[in-house]
Amino acid sequence: MTVKTNLLIAAASSMILAAGATAQTTTPAAPAAPAQTAPATTATPQAAPATAASAAPTAAPTTTIAAALPTLPNRATLTKLVTAAKLQTTLEGPGPFTVFAPSDEAFTRLPAGALDTLLKPESAPTLATIIKYHVVAGAITSDQLKAQITAGGGKATLTTLAGQPLIASLGPNGNIELTDTAGIKAYVDTADIKETNGVVHLTNGMSVPKLG
Repeated sequence: MTVKTNLLIAAASSMILAAGATAQTTTPAAPAAPAQTAPATTATPQAAPATAASAAPTAAPTTTIAAALPTLPNRATLTKLVTAAKLQTTLEGPGPFTVFAPSDEAFTRLPAGALDTLLKPESAPTLATIIKYHVVAGAITSDQLKAQITAGGGKATLTTLAGQPLIASLGPNGNIELTDTAGIKAYVDTADIKETNGVVHLTNGMSVPKLG
């Protein structure tokens, strides 16, 4: 990996950290829009939504998480990154998995050029670590995760496929709050999208593992 690649990834982490620090002390945003509509933009990029909407009841799932990602609202960037990181096979596998899926808007907080750098072939290992940090083994519904949080005295430590911990707790309005290794917070705004090999929770921010 080139020095330029390392510098851009470091800059991306710094920018997300700054945004996350602001979000932690800001009044929660308005409730999220329905799953098929883009969430309303707020002054604070990662402010907590009022509540996390559950996906509307549907027939039994027939697709894997990998196949479902391109169909989810405002998740085109994540889909592209999963492909670039060569993780489609993983997310097509039996799992089961729990995926915390950041919105397209979450990735716009990266500094100019950082996303393009992460999409380069030489950045695939770093990109894979970032994507795997949003995936947990086992299909964990929002109710199950809230039960783990309660049992853990207010927080649950999730071990991601990146091998690094992601901390789940309850946000200001009872929605699920995720805190990464840098202390940045993201919030689940649509929960429990069930697929044949797991469950997807849509989040309003990306989580950052330790890199390098």
